[in-house]
Amino acid sequence: MDFLILNQLGYPVLSTLIFLPLAGAVVLFLLRNETTAKVWSLIISIVTFALSLPLYFNFDITTYKYQFAEHIPWIPGFKINYTLGVDGISLLLVLLSTLLTPICILASWKYIEKRVKEFLFCLLLIETACVGVFSALDFVLFYIFFEAMLVPMYLLIAVWGGPAKVYASIKFFIYTMAGSVFLMVAMIALYLNTGTFSIPELMTHTYSFNFQFWVFLAMGIAFAIKVPMAPLHTWLPAAHVEAPTAGSVILASVLLKMGTYGFVRFCLPILPQASIYFAPYVFWISIISILYGGYVALGQSDMKRLIAYSSVAHMGFVTLGTFLFNKSGLEGAMLQMINHGVTTGALFLCVGIIYERSHSRLISINSGISKIMPVYIGFLGLFSLSSMAFPGTNSFVGELLVLIGTFADNKLIGALTIPGVVLAAAYMLRLLQKIAWGGQGNPSFKDMNLREIVYLVPLAIFVLWIGFSPGPFLDVMHASVDHLIQQVQAGSALALVK
Repeated sequence: MDFLILNQLGYPVLSTLIFLPLAGAVVLFLLRNETTAKVWSLIISIVTFALSLPLYFNFDITTYKYQFAEHIPWIPGFKINYTLGVDGISLLLVLLSTLLTPICILASWKYIEKRVKEFLFCLLLIETACVGVFSALDFVLFYIFFEAMLVPMYLLIAVWGGPAKVYASIKFFIYTMAGSVFLMVAMIALYLNTGTFSIPELMTHTYSFNFQFWVFLAMGIAFAIKVPMAPLHTWLPAAHVEAPTAGSVILASVLLKMGTYGFVRFCLPILPQASIYFAPYVFWISIISILYGGYVALGQSDMKRLIAYSSVAHMGFVTLGTFLFNKSGLEGAMLQMINHGVTTGALFLCVGIIYERSHSRLISINSGISKIMPVYIGFLGLFSLSSMAFPGTNSFVGELLVLIGTFADNKLIGALTIPGVVLAAAYMLRLLQKIAWGGQGNPSFKDMNLREIVYLVPLAIFVLWIGFSPGPFLDVMHASVDHLIQQVQAGSALALVK
C-alpha cells in the first residue's frame, strides 16, 4: 500500500464528497414543497463543492502517489476493497464534478417544471457517481460508480427530454450498456490473471502482449463509446439535443471525460505495450473525429447539435494527446478535459438561456440579439472564443500543448489537425455572428437575470484564469504525468525483454 498517502485532512473527505449528495438526494423525498427541494439541493451541492476545495489546497504536487486515501476491506474473499484516492490525474476532474452540480441546479431552477424532486434526485445521484468514478482505486468499485451514472442520465433524457427523447435515451442506454459489458470482460480477465482488483496493483503486473491486446480492445471499445470516438459517436448528438440543459452540461462536461480518464487510468499504465501498439490507430481515429466533428458542426442550424458535434472534434484532441506518450501531449490532453468541461458546459448553458426565451434552438429564430441581450452576447462571445482556442482563453493552452506534443512525435498527424483548428474557428464564428448580428432580433427577449449571471460567472472566470495563468492547474499534473510516462516506457520495455 506504499502507493497510498492516507488522508491528510483527518476525516474521510472523499467518502463525504461521494455520499453527501446521495444522502441529500434521499432527504428530497421527505420534503413536500418543490421550492424547498430546490433550495435543499442547491445547499447540498454548494456544501459538497466547498468541502472539495481542501483537496486542492492540501494537495502535495511533489508526489505521484494517491492522496487523501481511504482503504477498507469490503469483500475479502474476492479481494474487493473500498479504496479511494486522488492524484494529479483525477483531482481536477473531482473538482469539476462538484463545481458543475450547483450550476446545473441553478440553470434548471425555472427550466424544469414537472417532477422537480425526481429531477434533483437524479442530479445529486449523478454527482455521487462522478466523484466515485474519479476517486475509486478498486476496479469493482470503479465499475459500480461507472454504471451508477447510466440510470439517472438515462432518466434525465427519457423523462425531461425533448420530442425525440425516447429514441435518444434508448440509443444512449444501448451504446453505454454495450460498452459496460466490454469493460466488465476486461475487469474479469485482469482479475483472473492477477488475483486482484486493486487498480494500483494491476499497474505493477506484467502481461503478455497477446493478453494486453485483447484486454485493450475490450477496454478501448468501452472508453471509446464514452468519449465518444468516431464511428461510435452517433448516440451523442441525439442525447445532447433531446436532453434538458443540465443533462447536456453533465454529458459534455463530465460523462465524456470518463472515457478519456479510463484510457489514462487503465489502458496506458496497465497495458503499456498494447497502448503503444494501438496508438497509430488512435491517432487516425482522433484525426477523423476532429475533422468530421468540425465539418458537420459547420453545417448545423440547431445550436445544441452544433455544440454536440464540436464536442466530437474537441475530444479528438484529448484522445490524440493521450496516446502521444509525451509530457506536452498528456498534460495538454488532461488540461483539455477540464477546458472542454468548462467551455462546452457553458455553451450548453447559453443555449438553455436563449431557449427559455424563444422555445427554439434554431440559430435563425434566435439571431440578431446583440442590442437586445448585450450581457448574454458578452458571455456567449467569451465562451465561443474559448471553443475556438483563441489566445488568452483556457482552450488555447490545452490545444497548444497537444499540438506541440503532436508535432514533436508525428509531423504528419500534427499537420492534419490544422484543418480541425480552422473548422472550429469557422463554425463558432458563424454561430456568434448569426446570433449577435444575423437579423433584427426579437424585441420581447429580456437580457440575462441575476441567477443566470451567477451560474455563468464561475465558468467565465476559469476560461480566463486558465488562459492567462495555467500554472496552478498544470503543476498539479506534473508528478503524476511524469510517473505515467515512466510506467508506459518501463512496462513496454519489460514486456519486450520477456
